[in-house]
Amino acid sequence: MNTERSGLQVGVVLFALVIMHFTVRPLLGNDRLAPDFLLLALMFFAIRSRPSSAAVAGFTVGIVADALTPLAFGAGALAHTVVGYLQAWAKAVFFPDNLFVTTGLLLGGVWVRNSLVLLAGGQMRGVELVWALTAWSIAQAVTTTLTGLLVLIVFRRWFKIGILQ
Repeated sequence: MNTERSGLQVGVVLFALVIMHFTVRPLLGNDRLAPDFLLLALMFFAIRSRPSSAAVAGFTVGIVADALTPLAFGAGALAHTVVGYLQAWAKAVFFPDNLFVTTGLLLGGVWVRNSLVLLAGGQMRGVELVWALTAWSIAQAVTTTLTGLLVLIVFRRWFKIGILQ
């Protein structure tokens, strides 16, 4: 029962992140800097699930993201599927219930997703692509990770992160 309740609590946080993606994020201004709450919810889900479930969730999130930005339809689905799968697989290699490891997983996940979307989308070339892969992707990775860490600290008992216990 305790595991069931913990799963429900995490589900509430994930649902709140999805809602925040569509309500709060547009108010934060620049899309390239604003934290990606939808990707954050996917990564939190993926860290706590099997790679196949995380890949399906990533594909679903990617299709939703692609529907909102149809310029490179499919690039988001591919990127989110890969990130979901890799995040879930990483839990077997690393210890995801540690705040420092989770920080690295979040930073890497955002950067990999942004890189895959940019490269698969083919919308940018040359200096513009390099700038987007370095400055903008890293900046969004930092803001998304800081937001994720804040969520983990506020809901530390629900997420059961080891270093905060």
